[in-house]
Amino acid sequence: MRHHVGKPTDLLHAYMHHDDIDNSVILCRACDLAVRRRALPSGVRALCPRCHTALYDTPYCSVNGMLALCLSALALFVPANLFPVLELHFLGSVRTATVMEGAMAVMDLGYWVVGVAVLVAAVIGPGLLLLSILGQILLVKSGLQRPWQKRAYAWLLRRHGLFSQLTMLEIYVISFLVSAFQLSDFSDIYFGVGTFCFTMLFLVTLFLQREYNIEHMWSHLK
Repeated sequence: MRHHVGKPTDLLHAYMHHDDIDNSVILCRACDLAVRRRALPSGVRALCPRCHTALYDTPYCSVNGMLALCLSALALFVPANLFPVLELHFLGSVRTATVMEGAMAVMDLGYWVVGVAVLVAAVIGPGLLLLSILGQILLVKSGLQRPWQKRAYAWLLRRHGLFSQLTMLEIYVISFLVSAFQLSDFSDIYFGVGTFCFTMLFLVTLFLQREYNIEHMWSHLK
C-alpha cells in the first residue's frame, strides 16, 4: 500500500541522505507550485505541499523486475511474429497469417505506406524498444564504470522516446480482433499460439512501459 508524503521537508530528513537529493524542479499541474524533486523510497508518492496533488512516485519494479519483464517480452516476441495470429476456415480451405505476412500482403495490394506502418509498429518498433531497455538494464547492472558504457547508455536513453512512439502493439491487437469479428459471419475463425503470444507480448510490454521511468534511468548516470 502506498504512503502519501505531504511535507517535503519531513521526507527529506526521514528518508534520504543529503547526497541523494535530486536538484531538478517540477511544477505542480494543479497550482503551479515549484517543488524540488528528490529520490523517494519504493512505494512512496510525493504530494504537492500546497494542494496535495500527486506529483510523482517511484515505480513498483526494481531494475531486476524490469529485467524479468523485458526478458519475458523478448521470449514472447519470437513466437508472436512466427506463429499465425489468425486461422481462417472458409469453404473447406484453411488460411493462416502471421503479423509479417499480413504486412507483406498489404504491400502486395499496393498499400506500401500502410504495410510499412504495420511492420514498423508491430515488429520493428517493439523489437527496438525491448532491446533498448534490455541494453539499458544490463549497462546499469554493469555499474557504468567505463566511458564507453556511459556513452552507450546515454545514447539509448536519448532514443527511448522514439522507440516508444514506434511501438503500437495495441493497434494491431485491435485490428485482428475487429477482423475476426467481421469475418465470423461467413467463415470459422480460430486463434492460435501466435494470437496468445502476441496478446501477452502486448500486455507485458504495456506493463514494462508503465514501470519504466526515464528520469529514474537517467539518475543512474553520474
